[in-house]
Amino acid sequence: MHRILWLIVAVAFVVGAFVPASSGPDECPPRDTRVTAPYAITGYWVIPRADRCVTQRMVEAIHTIGGDTLITFGPRFNAREDPEFAACRVDGRPCAQVPGKEIRQIYTYTASEEFGKGMLRCPGLERRIESGGRAFYRLSLAETCGERVHDLVLVATDGDGLGNLMAEAAAYGMKVFPGLPAAAQREDKPWEPDHDHTGALNAFTARVLADYRARFGASGAFGGVYQSFELAMRDRARKDPIIELYTAQHAVVADALPGKPILVSPYIDARRGRGFPPGQAGDGMEDIAATRAGAPMAIAVQDGRGTGKVPVHGAHEAGAKVVPRLVPVVGDVSNAQAYYGATREYVEAAAGKVPDGVELWVNVEGFEPTPAAGECGRVEPLPLRGRTTKSRLDQQIMASGPHAAKIISYGWDPFFTCQARYDTPSLADDIASGWRQPIIVNAVRQDRNGRAGILVEGHNLRGGSLRFNPQGAVVRQEWHSEGRFESAWAPYVPPGSWTSITATNGAGHTSTSPYVIR
Repeated sequence: MHRILWLIVAVAFVVGAFVPASSGPDECPPRDTRVTAPYAITGYWVIPRADRCVTQRMVEAIHTIGGDTLITFGPRFNAREDPEFAACRVDGRPCAQVPGKEIRQIYTYTASEEFGKGMLRCPGLERRIESGGRAFYRLSLAETCGERVHDLVLVATDGDGLGNLMAEAAAYGMKVFPGLPAAAQREDKPWEPDHDHTGALNAFTARVLADYRARFGASGAFGGVYQSFELAMRDRARKDPIIELYTAQHAVVADALPGKPILVSPYIDARRGRGFPPGQAGDGMEDIAATRAGAPMAIAVQDGRGTGKVPVHGAHEAGAKVVPRLVPVVGDVSNAQAYYGATREYVEAAAGKVPDGVELWVNVEGFEPTPAAGECGRVEPLPLRGRTTKSRLDQQIMASGPHAAKIISYGWDPFFTCQARYDTPSLADDIASGWRQPIIVNAVRQDRNGRAGILVEGHNLRGGSLRFNPQGAVVRQEWHSEGRFESAWAPYVPPGSWTSITATNGAGHTSTSPYVIR
């Protein structure tokens, strides 16, 4: 997920209401700071880029469809030899050799950022190095510069992508969550951190966060940090290596960046035989929240639909066949045969155990498990992934229910920007043209003024009517309110056991998928 093929496809919008970009010989086009198509997804994973104008185009496209949050992955804090660093030489020697010092361990770190001058504490030993057409940093993890034995971190950078992202986010009133340095992995179990290097990771994390505090501390765009090492949001073992990593590294965050939120995005897996039932999601929520060391935390549950680990069907569809895009993952069987439950059940279980100081977010996976013929998507790294549709995203937002404080998505490039052909729309284009379509996230029976009816909550519901099937009744809304969600009420008593509700708002736009209640 760290090195995705970059595909920039600008979303076309009408020009106007500009804020000038900074002046200079390489001045980018003026910024358009309008939000013209506010969609329910408000945050995206992005790739920092050294080109400021490329960064501006990306940030502007996300902002235009309602995005206010940008998240980056943290580079791997690598304890293994990396041939990429052979090009790093200083004073005729490999960068890993320092005259008069014993080098015990070499760590490598490939980033898209330029550190501040305060990162270099030890003259001569710690340096920024131009070598082989690349820029490198050599940093020491020793407590003092005069020590004889040092562990070194060699950092390769392709430019200040993170700095560009912060600057553009600030210009558009957005927040950035840079990824924390990602822990070294065990060679025999790469899904676990290698705790032989946790002490070094924490020392390096503290250095990086101190640099962020110096460079970005005064910027309103610095929203917090993202924990890149993934884990399943399930009941964890009493001595769990990933929870131990979180506990140690989050303590560093709480100390270095008081009050800054930590974002974690654990996954859920509903596949029978490989995953776990919905009830464990609440236990996982508690275990992850316990690692925050007093810092605010947002836990953004990966909804699992993009990888095929979790379906988004309604309760009435348990006996139905899985949708065709999930067949390559679980086979041509029913939802109940393939999965323990659907996204809504896992989110509801997590929502029941959100402690103080923690927010529940949902990370809707904006891709398909495998590509279809003629479809654009991810070509590297493996596995291949396909492009999804706006209507599928609408279903994922519905499945998140009213519980999520925020909905974010992995990931902007290439899934929201790629095109099957130059003359076909991207997913971002489809959102821009269809953002007014209603999305119902909750529906309940409710009496108002002695009359029975249905209250729906969601997005873009104002005015218009609710259609109830299979009865075919179309009933006009009689009440509407604005809050965290829009609410609309219509007088109707469903006669059957399952009733689907489709909203058409006052502007004539209709929801792409019905919401089903019993």
